[in-house]
Amino acid sequence: MALKVRMLLPGLLAAAVITVSVLALSYAQDSAAPGLRNVTVLIVRHAEKPEVGRQLNARGEQRAVAYADYFSALMLDGQTLIPQRLIATADSAESMRPRQTLIPLSLHLQLPIEQPYANNDVDKLVSLLRKSNQAKTVLIAWHHGHINKLISAFGGDGPALIGQPKWPVDVYDWLIVLRFDDKGQLVESRSQKIQEHLLPGDIADPGRG
Repeated sequence: MALKVRMLLPGLLAAAVITVSVLALSYAQDSAAPGLRNVTVLIVRHAEKPEVGRQLNARGEQRAVAYADYFSALMLDGQTLIPQRLIATADSAESMRPRQTLIPLSLHLQLPIEQPYANNDVDKLVSLLRKSNQAKTVLIAWHHGHINKLISAFGGDGPALIGQPKWPVDVYDWLIVLRFDDKGQLVESRSQKIQEHLLPGDIADPGRG
């Protein structure tokens, strides 16, 4: 495995970019992963939440609205990546925030929000995508406590991507980018800060975890 790391994270909310090039890497599951061939998977945490309740707070609602523009014109490495599939954690008694985070983007792109699995069923979600996915760009909104597990299920290293063992409770503005080659193998991973100048100004101050 050839690993090239470029850190831009002086603090919790500073930018971080890590590029992982995987050479001569063979995962048994990837060899049978037609659904991930030449696919880019984008992962975000749900938007900001209140102290109590299962919905977004006012700042989180602003972020969700801003994502409608941000992700419909996302440029990475000179390539426009418009999500063709939107996936969120299934609603629960504690939270519906992942789905709410994607609603404005869903309306803008006229795409349904899929919620096939609960928060801890990341292996089932990745297995589903490996077997039956035709979208070239997939956007997933999940709960921060299980994003590292989700990255790991795709074959990546979550702690390396975010520069610390766990996703911080007060961080909402990191974007995980996973790229797969024509065999469905993970060949590049990246973690970067969502550009705040594209979002409403007061979102720059994070809400509480």
